[in-house]
Amino acid sequence: MSKVLIIEDEVAIADLEKDYLELSGFTVEIENDGNRGLARALSEEFDMYILDLMLPGVDGFEICKRIREAKNTPILMVSAKKDDIDKIRGLGLGADDYITKPFSPSELVARVKAHLSRYERLINSNVQDNDIIEIRGLKIDKTARRVWVNEEEKQFTTKEFDLLTFLAQNPNRVFTKEELFSEIWALESVGDIATVTVHIKKIREKIEFNTAKPQYIETIWGVGYRFKV
Repeated sequence: MSKVLIIEDEVAIADLEKDYLELSGFTVEIENDGNRGLARALSEEFDMYILDLMLPGVDGFEICKRIREAKNTPILMVSAKKDDIDKIRGLGLGADDYITKPFSPSELVARVKAHLSRYERLINSNVQDNDIIEIRGLKIDKTARRVWVNEEEKQFTTKEFDLLTFLAQNPNRVFTKEELFSEIWALESVGDIATVTVHIKKIREKIEFNTAKPQYIETIWGVGYRFKV
């Protein structure tokens, strides 16, 4: 259930807004003073703010500015002023919408719903699940670059993580040391490809129960390495 904070010094208007929003399923809190409203807006979590412009203490413009500096939560400004300059100023400070008194309560509810719906879609579109590989107790979080073995986190260097991830993403395929060196170090294998062997050894020490009989990274003698699934 979405939670709305109304900061409005005219008690009758605030109560009317509250009644209509609650009938539409919202949880609503009211503050009639700018200072208290600002304090709650910054210290508590709300899904939307409805701000009057003319308030005792701190005015709606300053509250809007302070909220927007800290949060992306939708802000709807309400004012008896019809001047475009106030609307432009409010929107310029980060308000999402501006409605002029007197207004229809049903219009207010419709605008609140529209902005909350748009904000929810935006939030959901920005939330992406981490890209994770899980194989027999081994968990590789590609997004966070973290590795767990049987739920115990292991620390990997950058190249160790890259090498393990590359092999795990290409299971059952045999890679030569030259291919791995070129892929992970982004160089032609004209250097010391023994670095691949060293990194495989370090990776095995972290993920294998028995390094003599590896269950994940298998040595294909005379060729290279393969990640077994």
